[in-house]
Amino acid sequence: MTFHDILLQQVINGLSLGAMYSLLALGFTMVYGIIELINFAHFNVFMVGSFIAMFVLEGIGLRGQARVLTGVPLVNALVLAFGITMLVSGLIGVAIERTALRPMRHVKGTAAMITTIGISYILFNVILLTVGAQAQNYPNPLPAGTWHLGGAVLRLREVLLWVVSLALMAALHVFVRRTKMGKAMRATAQDQEAARMMGVEVDQVVMLTFFIGSALAGAAGLIFGLYYNYTSFLIGYQAGLRAFTAAVLGGIGNIVGAMLGGLVIGLIESVGGQLLAVRWTDVIIFSILIAVLVFRPAGLLGLSTPQRS
Repeated sequence: MTFHDILLQQVINGLSLGAMYSLLALGFTMVYGIIELINFAHFNVFMVGSFIAMFVLEGIGLRGQARVLTGVPLVNALVLAFGITMLVSGLIGVAIERTALRPMRHVKGTAAMITTIGISYILFNVILLTVGAQAQNYPNPLPAGTWHLGGAVLRLREVLLWVVSLALMAALHVFVRRTKMGKAMRATAQDQEAARMMGVEVDQVVMLTFFIGSALAGAAGLIFGLYYNYTSFLIGYQAGLRAFTAAVLGGIGNIVGAMLGGLVIGLIESVGGQLLAVRWTDVIIFSILIAVLVFRPAGLLGLSTPQRS
């Protein structure tokens, strides 16, 4: 393979990683945009989502590397897996908001953020104690079709993951921009008290925000499993930090910025690992996080605004 073929292959890989990071970053940025909270439990909602999807796929008879679904069309299997995973992950997010964070909403300081760290460890240990520490082989229902672009290979797996990710991000963008509840979310993000005086049910908006963000994290967990063909109780930490970096890079609180940041981080991880060394990717990614926080705290697409009291 020539250098250009290798570079093209890494761009393809980076776009796949970026699609996953974008979905995960959207949960961070939505919650922060509404209630100015960094939800560190989001890391492990993503991890739990990957296990939920694995259980769903195994429940319809798919295990290991087998690609044959007895009596269940592939499209139906994927729709079922995404639907159940996003629903259950979303309900986990709602439970976190209702039971642990809503009572602390008016508590000043970092108490709520520290609470999300505790919840993250609870999810982490629940999976560790129930499933075990061993990495789990992921069901692989996707066909093995490939296209050759010079010396690079584009697999059907990547194309399907791109399509699903873009569809989910487009649906979220339309929902936020075009629907009544989306307008309520934008109003709440700008000024909670003013939105409440205009008749917006702020508690419902916050709950819906947690549901959508966690549902997208669950979808990202399923994409992770299908892409890497494994899952583990450890995957939330590394992927979550990269997604958080993507949200900060794009402008935390900015939905389009989270999508852009995810793609940029995915490309940096893939291309940077090829050009330098895989061990240097974390140095590059988190150096970018520090540089953004120091020189442009609002991110690429964020706007600098005064802090709310």
